Amino acid sequence: MVAIRAGPAHRAPGRIPGSARRRRARPGNGRGSAWSRSGGFRLPGDPRPRAAPYHQLVNRVAARLASLPQPLAARVAALPPRRQELLQDLGLGLAVAAVNVLSLLPYQNQLHPLWLALVLVAAQGLPLIWRRSRPIGMGLVIGAARVAYDKIGFGFAPFPLGPAIALYTIIDRRGPVWRWSACLLVAAGIAVSEASPGHSQPYDTIFQVTIFLTAVAAGLLSRAKRAAMQAAQSRADRAEAELDRQSSQAAQRERTRIARELHDVVAHHVSLIAVQAEAATSLLPGRPDEARRSVEVIGDTARQALAELRRLLGVLRRPSEPLETMPSASLGELGDVLDQVRGTGLPVDFEIVGTPSPLAPGVDLTAYRIIQEALTNTIRHANAARAAVTLCYEPGYIMVRITDSGRRAGRASPAAGNGSGTPGSPGSPGSPGSPGSPGSPGSPGSPGSPGSGRAGQPGPPLTGAGSSGFGLAGIAERVASCGGSLTVGPTQPDGFAVTARLPSR
Repeated sequence: MVAIRAGPAHRAPGRIPGSARRRRARPGNGRGSAWSRSGGFRLPGDPRPRAAPYHQLVNRVAARLASLPQPLAARVAALPPRRQELLQDLGLGLAVAAVNVLSLLPYQNQLHPLWLALVLVAAQGLPLIWRRSRPIGMGLVIGAARVAYDKIGFGFAPFPLGPAIALYTIIDRRGPVWRWSACLLVAAGIAVSEASPGHSQPYDTIFQVTIFLTAVAAGLLSRAKRAAMQAAQSRADRAEAELDRQSSQAAQRERTRIARELHDVVAHHVSLIAVQAEAATSLLPGRPDEARRSVEVIGDTARQALAELRRLLGVLRRPSEPLETMPSASLGELGDVLDQVRGTGLPVDFEIVGTPSPLAPGVDLTAYRIIQEALTNTIRHANAARAAVTLCYEPGYIMVRITDSGRRAGRASPAAGNGSGTPGSPGSPGSPGSPGSPGSPGSPGSPGSPGSGRAGQPGPPLTGAGSSGFGLAGIAERVASCGGSLTVGPTQPDGFAVTARLPSR
């Protein structure tokens, strides 16, 4: 009778008998696989410290090794360039010599005498220490050592790294004569070495030729790269020098412009102030009202001069400072200049010919300054009875013409003045320093020209509106800066004319 034991009725279908017991026994048995003990697989609740991943360990070691030569590299970088090159060549020569010597040690039993073989292979690397200072001598020593090693027939010759570097240096740093000579010597050396015992394989010659041709190509490439860098540096130096020259010229032009502007502003306004001051002095004893008017004109003129000086000198401030300046002068303000000149006793006629057209800012300022300077010269240097200003607008151009009628009638000598005088009769000019009657050029309260002196004192010479000096030179510079033309000269019978033709754009 066979007894059949039935399994538990509650076991789910597909479960393997005993698997539950094995699963329950694993976590609590205190043992684990070798993989889990090594840290690759960890069970929950394992109190052992987790091992660092492999890549983190490698990175940490590499970082420590890389940080070791940093102080040495910093010291080398602080040396002069010549010392750095010498240290680099020293390291190169020692490294090549060490590699050549170590390559023969496995064959030391087959090399006789061993010391001579080691000396010859070391001589193919150590002279590289002087490869930049003595490339020709270095190349001859290395080539002779290589040929001698092959002629003796030692065998097991090291890689010709030293001779290749020597040829590269000569190609890179010497002229065409030495380069061709080195190539011929290398070809002869290869022929002698390949004819020696132990060099019967045909590929050996091809191998040697390929190595030295590569060295020649590398030397030519380095030479061409250095020449290109030197040419670029030379171009950069020339460009910098040109920029410096242009900056210097621009600064000089700006200084000239500022000096010209200062001259125009100061000469005009100070001349008016001087004329009005002389008038006030002559009028004070008996005509206080007219003298007060001259003093008021002096104040207004001084304030205008200060305003223009602030505008002009504002360009000399540092860029960081805010500039609050007045706009540049233009022909639109010409009426003020004419009124100031008329206030000195010089009648000025003003005429516009043609249709006014817009002008470039520089041309507008130049025309304004020409008229201002010419009228100032007329006040300072001419005893003119009348002046005239004409603006003639042409297609693409503007012509500025300033003329005076010559010395005033009734003046004996232009070099001597008399502070006293009689009032001018109607319609005739008043004598310098005295008021004229209404309707005369010497209007009440107007002074004579600054050329006249006080009673008993001679005045400065009067030479006409176009008197030489900074005034006329400044006018010429302004016209030239705009590309215009200037004509100055006397007119009949005793006047003077300044004519400038300027492009409108």
